[in-house]
Amino acid sequence: MTSTEMTAPPGPLDGSRLDQLEKLVTIRTSLLEQAKQRLEDDIRRREAAEAELMRRNDELTDLNSKLGMAQQQLVQSEKLASIGQLAAGVAHEINNPIGYVFSNFETLGAYIANMLSMFALYQQAEGDLQTPALRAQIREMRERIELDYLIGDIPLLMQESREGIVRVRKIVQDLKDFSRVDATQEWQWANLHDGINSTLNIVNNELKYRADVVREYGDIPDIECLPSSLNQVIMNIVINGAHAITGERGRITIRTGSDADQVWIEISDTGTGISKEHMAKIFDPFFTTKPIGTGTGLGLSLSYGIIQKHKGRIEVDSELGRGTTFRIWLPIRHPEPVQEGAA
Repeated sequence: MTSTEMTAPPGPLDGSRLDQLEKLVTIRTSLLEQAKQRLEDDIRRREAAEAELMRRNDELTDLNSKLGMAQQQLVQSEKLASIGQLAAGVAHEINNPIGYVFSNFETLGAYIANMLSMFALYQQAEGDLQTPALRAQIREMRERIELDYLIGDIPLLMQESREGIVRVRKIVQDLKDFSRVDATQEWQWANLHDGINSTLNIVNNELKYRADVVREYGDIPDIECLPSSLNQVIMNIVINGAHAITGERGRITIRTGSDADQVWIEISDTGTGISKEHMAKIFDPFFTTKPIGTGTGLGLSLSYGIIQKHKGRIEVDSELGRGTTFRIWLPIRHPEPVQEGAA
């Protein structure tokens, strides 16, 4: 039963009742118009909200793209900073052996000049060795230039010089092995111990004043990997460990071993450790506990990505005041990527 039927009692319709019905229809029509207007307003608001949402989505997409570009630029900056750090360390390491090589050669030049003077006297004395004055002059010359000492010291100088040159060649070769400038980024079989040793030699300038490095290598096989990328991981963790050591000289211990079809690398330091609130963030991009301007916070984030790319995993155990231990697990053979459409 309609409202009209409820309000209009049965019987003939007179003028007053018709007016009442017309007013009721007018009221209902007005209510419907208001409801329609509210619905249209609601639709317009929804359309405006949807347009705003699309606009913000476009802005977020653009910002995400810019963030990706910024991250790539920061990653490149981190690499350049690492290269600059390595260059400074390598220059320092090369200067030490080159310094005593030059010093030794200058001393050697003076020794040889004295010996030539002595030999010149011997040459003059060849025809008249019986002259007492000449014999005294030769003896005085021998004592003045310490000829016997020179004869014993010259081989030592040559040996030290050779060791210095060998050391320079080793540093340069390790830098070459670290960066793999002569190799493409392809998966290859490599010995982890060689990469670790090369990396430690390269970053020696960061370590030698802070910590002693202890190597406890196990018997591990070669693994299929990206050697230069793993060298970057080792460098990041070792340098972080060295920076965490404050006060007294500390220790960094590197252990290796294998388990079934995996090998592991463990790097422990006696530094300040990592607090619990920071443990969950250490692999986040741009997170750093260093003062502003001294780090980008990408070292461990990049390391985590490299380990993930190798289908491995990285574990951290740390406690404030006790130091930190990183353990890296890597498969011996790199798993082949699953082809699209394969089961």
